[in-house]
Amino acid sequence: VGHGGADPGMIGVGGLEEKGINLEIALKVRDVLEKKGFTVIMTREQDEGLYDQDSRNQKAQDMQRRIALIKECKPVLCVSIHQNSYVSGESRGAQVFYYKQSAEGKKLAGIIQRHIVNEADTTNKRVEKADSTYYLLLHTNVPAVIVECGFLSNPEEAGRLNSDSYQQKIAGSIYNGLMEYLTNQ
Repeated sequence: VGHGGADPGMIGVGGLEEKGINLEIALKVRDVLEKKGFTVIMTREQDEGLYDQDSRNQKAQDMQRRIALIKECKPVLCVSIHQNSYVSGESRGAQVFYYKQSAEGKKLAGIIQRHIVNEADTTNKRVEKADSTYYLLLHTNVPAVIVECGFLSNPEEAGRLNSDSYQQKIAGSIYNGLMEYLTNQ
């Protein structure tokens, strides 16, 4: 779950904080996975970060501990939930990122992106996107994706992302994407 604690992530329309929406969606994904018998390791289940309060660089320590947790737990895959923002309030649409040199990450991202478009927002024209700068994607040794669920800078999309029903749609589409990916392994 992206951000948390002292790190609010993106601040959207009306002061909406990314960290809370990330957590709500991640908990919904976790719940449905656990109901189906999967073991889910969460980086956080509350509004907190993975850093010591007296750390000089809480953000860096948080990211390092997230990577360490992934390496220690050796999951089948890793999904990091986030919200996007842009200077223009017109940008919109969920987008899934993967490490550009990961064939499995690309496959996972494409499947989740398709499910989000088909099940949560059929007007979304975005496609999965390669990246080589996200710290989590660079330092994770399992198929990993970052799901940017939408733009908090877009008033209409921010309103949807802050609603339980739309969060459930996004969570359901992420779950369906995970199931398709895992079934085809």
